[in-house]
Amino acid sequence: MNSPTYENVHNLFKLNGFHLDREDLCRVAYSFIKEGEDFEKPVGDFLLDWFDSKNYIEMQTSGSTGIPKMISVSKQAMVESALATGDFFELNPGNRALQCLPVKYVAGKMMLVRAMILGLDLDFVAPSSHPLHNNEVHYDFVAMVPLQAQNSITELQKVKKMIVGGAAVNKNLEKQLLKLPTEVYETYGMTETITHIAARKLGEKAFTVLPNVTISYDDRNCLVIHAPRISEEIIVTNDIVELLNENQFIFIGRFDTIINSGGIKLIPEQIEEKLAGKITERFFIASKPDNELGEKVVLVIEGEKHEFDTTLYDELDKYEKPKEIIFIPKFKETPNGKIMRKETLK
Repeated sequence: MNSPTYENVHNLFKLNGFHLDREDLCRVAYSFIKEGEDFEKPVGDFLLDWFDSKNYIEMQTSGSTGIPKMISVSKQAMVESALATGDFFELNPGNRALQCLPVKYVAGKMMLVRAMILGLDLDFVAPSSHPLHNNEVHYDFVAMVPLQAQNSITELQKVKKMIVGGAAVNKNLEKQLLKLPTEVYETYGMTETITHIAARKLGEKAFTVLPNVTISYDDRNCLVIHAPRISEEIIVTNDIVELLNENQFIFIGRFDTIINSGGIKLIPEQIEEKLAGKITERFFIASKPDNELGEKVVLVIEGEKHEFDTTLYDELDKYEKPKEIIFIPKFKETPNGKIMRKETLK
C-alpha cells in the first residue's frame, strides 16, 4: 500500500458531520476566513496553507521552553506523525474525534491532519477550558491540555481514549483521571518533533516512543531523539531522563532548572513530586542566589501570603528543604497552561 501524502484526504474523513474532500475543504477554508468566528479563521488559514503548492508549513513554537519562534515543518513529516499516532493509539477510519485545541499551535493543527489522513469523523469546537460542556456525543479520541482535562472530569466517561499534552499532568489530576473508564495518556513532545514522539499511560512511570522513533541520551543524561521520518536532524533536548531501553524512558527533570546548592545538584521536579498532593495551591521549586550556598532552594506558591506548615517538608532530604517561601498572586503561563517559571519569578 502506498503511504498517504499530504495531497490526499481520506475518503472517510468528516468535519462536523460532513464528508469533505480537498476542493470542499478549500471552499470551507475561504468561508471560515471571510465570515467565520474568531476560532474558525486560523483553521481556514491552516487549510489553505496545507493545500498550497509548498511542501512545508510555517508554525510558531509555544514558547514553553524558550522564546516563541517561527519554524518550517515538512507537510509529509506531519503526515508521518499522524500515521504514527494512528498506529500507537489504534485509531481507525470512522473513529469519532474532538478537536478542542487552538489551531494556532502545532497540537491543534495536528488534530486536523490526523483526521484528514486517518479518516476520522472530527467535531471541531471553539477552544475553551470546558470543551465537553453541553456535549452529549461519545468520542473515540480526544486531545486536551491539563486544564481542560481537569475541568472535564465529570464528562470524560463519554471519551474512550484521551491524550493530554502541552504541560505535565500533576499527581492530583492523575489520581482523578485514573478513576475514570477513559484510557488516558500523557504525551511527550515539542513543536520541533511535530507534537508527541512518546506517550505514558497514566498509572505507569515510563514514556514509550511512537513507531519509527528511537532514543538515546547525551553526556548530560538528556534525551536525544532519532525520528528520521519526522526530522532529518537528531533532536537533542534539555530533558534529563532515565533510559530503560531504546523505546522507553522516565522523565526526571529539566537540565536548565537544576539547582546547585552548596555543591549538591538538585532537580526541582523531584522535590515537587515529593510535595505533590500536600500543597493545595499551584507551586514550583526554584532557586535564588545565596552567598553561602551559591544557590538556595525556594518554594514558589500561587496565591496570597499565608501561614505555611513546614512539617510538609518531612519527606525531603536536608538539602532539598526550601530556605524561603515566595507567594506570587498569579503565575505566568503559556497558552496551553504550562507555568513559565523564570518569567513568574521575575
